[in-house]
Amino acid sequence: MCEHARLTVPRRTVLAGAVSLGVAALAGCSGGSGGGEMPDPITLTGDHSCDVCGMVIPNHPGPSAEIFYPGERPAGHSNPARFDSTWEAYGFHFDRRDEGWEAAAFYVTDYSTVDYRTFTEGGDTLISTHSEADAFVAATEVTYVVGSDVKGAMGRDLIAFSDRADAESFRDEHGGELMTHGDVSPATVASLGR
Repeated sequence: MCEHARLTVPRRTVLAGAVSLGVAALAGCSGGSGGGEMPDPITLTGDHSCDVCGMVIPNHPGPSAEIFYPGERPAGHSNPARFDSTWEAYGFHFDRRDEGWEAAAFYVTDYSTVDYRTFTEGGDTLISTHSEADAFVAATEVTYVVGSDVKGAMGRDLIAFSDRADAESFRDEHGGELMTHGDVSPATVASLGR
């Protein structure tokens, strides 16, 4: 986030030019393009498949994610990019970031606000999926439990909680380690999955 926006304008620049440059500098500080407002999350339905693996998102267990990239067409469709696992979303994001794409919003399932359940299937402990718009929270506002014994659609994942105490309780019961958005790296992503 920009705390100090500095603008150097040559003396010959007219006031109108300086004002428009100042507005552009402030829009850049907001982290998005245009007016700087984050787009709202959408409900992921049976019409939405994962942009990495192609699976229909609400048909599979575990956390979901969506990322908005203004001016881009993720996987050839309109925004947002959508995912049936958090680690796939981060992998996609790291690749796009390396290509110069900027995310206006990155949302993940918030297990602090949904009535989730864990269950056993095929010898694995799985966690329920929640793909409704109101189940999502900004990735920057969560504590992840990473690498627990609870799996999602694509294996071990980053399971997000907006309440750190919920993350700690989940970790105490299911293992794993706690991380924030800024802690997640390509190495973290590589350690997850099946």
